[in-house]
Amino acid sequence: MQLNEIFPVSAGKIEELKKRIAALGISIEQVEEQFVRGSGHGGQKINKTSNTVLLKYPPQQIVVKIGSSRQRSLNRFLALRELVDQVEMRISPQTSKRLKEWEKIRKQKKRAWRKFQTKLEN
Repeated sequence: MQLNEIFPVSAGKIEELKKRIAALGISIEQVEEQFVRGSGHGGQKINKTSNTVLLKYPPQQIVVKIGSSRQRSLNRFLALRELVDQVEMRISPQTSKRLKEWEKIRKQKKRAWRKFQTKLEN
């Protein structure tokens, strides 16, 4: 995989992603990229085009499949960002923003469950 494509996102997001890739030591050359047909809603567009991006990163055995957009280039960016998130969660969980978000949501759900349980008891 190469990062020579122009992605339909701001330059700041691309630079941030490149910095994260460098900081985590991810080798872009080892990322295997495939374009496959998507699934789900979309009808003829989904059935005829291969816009879904499948990225494989063998050193960590991570596979990411993104097909949320009609644009292949946007799907490539989103898949690469997801791959970087997955690698970051494995390599350095203490700095992972996604793990912090999940932890926050888990705490909120736990708090809401306790509040619900106390209502049932009363």
